[in-house]
Amino acid sequence: MAIPDYQTLMLPVLKLAADGNEHKFNQAVEELADQFDLSAEERNEFLPSGSQAVFNNRVGWARSYLKQAGLLASPKRGFFVITQKGTELLATKPTKVDTSILEQYPEFIEFKNRKKDKSEIESQLPPIFEHESTLTPEDALASAYKKLRSALESEILSAVKESSPSFFERVVVDLLVKMGYGGNRQDAGRALGKSGDGGIDGIINEDRLGLDVIYIQAKRWEGVVGRPEIQKFAGALQGQRARKGVFITTSYFTKEAKEYVSVIESKIILIDGEQLSKLMAEHNVGVSTVGQYEVKKLDSDYFDYE
Repeated sequence: MAIPDYQTLMLPVLKLAADGNEHKFNQAVEELADQFDLSAEERNEFLPSGSQAVFNNRVGWARSYLKQAGLLASPKRGFFVITQKGTELLATKPTKVDTSILEQYPEFIEFKNRKKDKSEIESQLPPIFEHESTLTPEDALASAYKKLRSALESEILSAVKESSPSFFERVVVDLLVKMGYGGNRQDAGRALGKSGDGGIDGIINEDRLGLDVIYIQAKRWEGVVGRPEIQKFAGALQGQRARKGVFITTSYFTKEAKEYVSVIESKIILIDGEQLSKLMAEHNVGVSTVGQYEVKKLDSDYFDYE
């Protein structure tokens, strides 16, 4: 199932604390993940920043909002417990608890009013940051980041497809060097584009010491790349007694091509246009940084010394 949003988690969090005992946050996250029957992949899905699992983050915001309404309290760091108000709310057998319910409590209204004191910069943010009530602030940032990244990758791929063959070769060199292959750019540049031997466009060192080499096929294709082209490349590798190859294209690979590389002895990596643009964005090839935003959290260890 999909990872529940933080408002959907409010009632389960409150019910989990209904026994009146102190609950450790990390243990509560595991119990709730079991309740929602989340898969291992869903439990381990991280925010784009990589700082925290999505589910942990949403449970954290559910707990935080319940605390702001006075329904939960934190007796000590990393733990939460239900309050009298929380017990009274559960006694009414609510079918859900969301921000509309929390607005019945003066403490939460006061909290919302504090949040409304936006700075001039915040008031000029695009609509995505005035997120839907089901999104945590991190969810809204992640959503905005994904949209910006997707648009960037699309622009990158269009630019690469419109480039000349020689410039595409340069793109491949720059990317492989940024990824740690080929030693320095000068060495990689000499290696790539020099072979032209039976389906091989170039050779590049796998590491800076040149302990092994990787054979490369890099083509700006318009149509889909099928199994015959990959077989030709694999045959060229065998002719060179090579074990490793990378086939890079600006288009796509057929299902048969992907299945073929999974069963042959040689290790051939297929990089299509979509993956190429992602790697270029990830390794800062052909892109520039226009702004950075730091997301900070409380350093609880600092306050432990009080």
